[in-house]
Amino acid sequence: MVEQIPVFRLSVDDHVMIAHSLPGEFFGPAQQLHGATLAITATFERRGLDEHGVVMDIGLASELLAGVLQPLRYQNLDEHPDFAGKISTTEVVCQYVGLQLVEALPEGHGLLALEVAAEEHPRARASVRIDLEP
Repeated sequence: MVEQIPVFRLSVDDHVMIAHSLPGEFFGPAQQLHGATLAITATFERRGLDEHGVVMDIGLASELLAGVLQPLRYQNLDEHPDFAGKISTTEVVCQYVGLQLVEALPEGHGLLALEVAAEEHPRARASVRIDLEP
């Protein structure tokens, strides 16, 4: 019988307040410049646990997420250089945060994937999952 190693997940939360507009009639009233508070959840996933019995240190995960969000806080994404030429939908913001987290991960992290979810309203959220190379 092949031993199955469980997949564990650790999630941390933060939020970011931004301003942006979403051009085109498709977006209705959101075409106008408006503010948004996004509740962000970053979920880190690994097969098995590390030598400390965790997916990763919760404090480190929280610091990584806060560090990635810091340059976005209270910014107008229409004017932010990292969003030039992009429509800053919730999905695009999730992807941006996810890719920045990938870059910030410590070497030898051992993670399989990470997921970033953003809730823009209690009944509306988006997310992206980024698979990592073993």
